Amino acid sequence: MKAMIFAAGLGKRLGKITQSIPKALVDINGKTTLQLAVEKCTASGFEDIIINVHHFADMVEDEVKRLNKKGFRISVSDEREKLLENGGGLYKARDFFNNHPFLLYNVDIISDLDLSLLYAFHLEKKGLATLAVRHRPGKRFLLIDKAGQLRGWRNISTGEQILAGVPEDGLSEIAFSSMHIVEPEIFNYMNEGVYSLVTLYLNLAAPHNIYTLKHDYGYWIDMGSPDNLEYVRKLFETR
Repeated sequence: MKAMIFAAGLGKRLGKITQSIPKALVDINGKTTLQLAVEKCTASGFEDIIINVHHFADMVEDEVKRLNKKGFRISVSDEREKLLENGGGLYKARDFFNNHPFLLYNVDIISDLDLSLLYAFHLEKKGLATLAVRHRPGKRFLLIDKAGQLRGWRNISTGEQILAGVPEDGLSEIAFSSMHIVEPEIFNYMNEGVYSLVTLYLNLAAPHNIYTLKHDYGYWIDMGSPDNLEYVRKLFETR
């Protein structure tokens, strides 16, 4: 099975750390975040992986070569000229994928969610995409109905809200975990540009079925901040 790991971001929230290395090469007790993400995807059967590169691209490509020598199968989508966000980045890499559903994963996410369960749930629901979601603190949330389908988005700090063709009554807030399974059909609704996949999903949520899988158990950490990075390092010390 195929997967894309988004690894091109600038990692600004990590401050001084990413002034000299990309976030994909941040060390977690002897392994880079990219290696941890690749191992996570591969363990669930997603063994054919593409990553996008932009920030310190040469350094990331060197790490890809090292990991390929270890037996992993990783390709590179080059975004050196322009950082495309995950929507534009996925579209640029579209020729990598085949006619089967694929995994999308962020390099700075640390989670014990079984990705094979996410894939199986997606096959069962037969939607255009399935998004892993979780109840956690934050400012920006997806809005879902009682069946777990995507129906909107809300920023609770600004009051901004987007609804996908339904009234807001009965919708609940939940956070996106940046792990998703997508049908290759999605490329029919995409184009070149700089945009996020959440924006795309919201545009497609009314005419298409986009489901969510809740995983409120275990751990989920965005290691994109110094505090969270140290928390992850301590977590992995005990495992």
